[in-house]
Amino acid sequence: MAPRLGTPRLLADARVYLSGPMDFVASRAAEKRFGWRNRVGEFLRELGVTVFDPWRKPDVRGFHQYGIEDETTTERLRKLWTFRRGAAGARARAECAESFWPSLHADLRMVDTSDFVIAYCPVNIYSVGTPHEVILCRQQRKPVLFVSPPVQFPALTELEQHLAGDRRGIAILERLKTSVPIKPNPDAIPSFWYMPLIGGEHFFDGFGFEPYRRSFGWKPIRLDEEEAARPPKHPLLPFLHAVNRQLPKKWDRTQKRFVPNDDWLLWKVKRGRRGAQMVTIRRR
Repeated sequence: MAPRLGTPRLLADARVYLSGPMDFVASRAAEKRFGWRNRVGEFLRELGVTVFDPWRKPDVRGFHQYGIEDETTTERLRKLWTFRRGAAGARARAECAESFWPSLHADLRMVDTSDFVIAYCPVNIYSVGTPHEVILCRQQRKPVLFVSPPVQFPALTELEQHLAGDRRGIAILERLKTSVPIKPNPDAIPSFWYMPLIGGEHFFDGFGFEPYRRSFGWKPIRLDEEEAARPPKHPLLPFLHAVNRQLPKKWDRTQKRFVPNDDWLLWKVKRGRRGAQMVTIRRR
């Protein structure tokens, strides 16, 4: 039986930004249509959360289609890029920078106006925008819920077995593993730089989609197979489900106990006919 989400409570009217790799994923088209943001966004909207998704940027008043990205955005800009010196090269690079500025501007503004950020950061996918967004969020002492999934390469193991006895093939594969590089992370350990930045209580080793799949009618995706093979020990969605009822605490090393986490400042507003009025901060 799928857990019921219940009535929006603490998270009602909160705002979240969904951060994670977009550029160097296997397929931008597949990521936009079937990626994790679709499910997490649907889940949070059931809890009354306003979801900012960089694949589906909101319209900006007075700036139609400002910063909108699709599957071909970076492909077009890559064709333009050059290291050529002189005026022609400078003009091409300036066009790349100016063309992508609205996307960067819109994404960072969404982070800036969010109450918290969810960041999906598999260690095998190169990403620059995600660390920028995470750091901006943490500079403002807002929570970042950091999903670091296990990274394994079963196809690599199959290929190694297939090439057993093929000395040349094994040598080429070893050079490939070094140059990519291919580094498994079966225990889902995040980068150590992220640990003091995020704080110990906001790391997750998966989303935990399975208990909610039936109630939301989610069709199978690759992440389902990965989580079935290695069920998350600390999944994100049950955590969010619980946050709707009670704000999380953090571990205090000095007091050696859990204490209130003042990163979670969720404004309680009273909506009227002429805008909203601040009432207090949601605590429980």
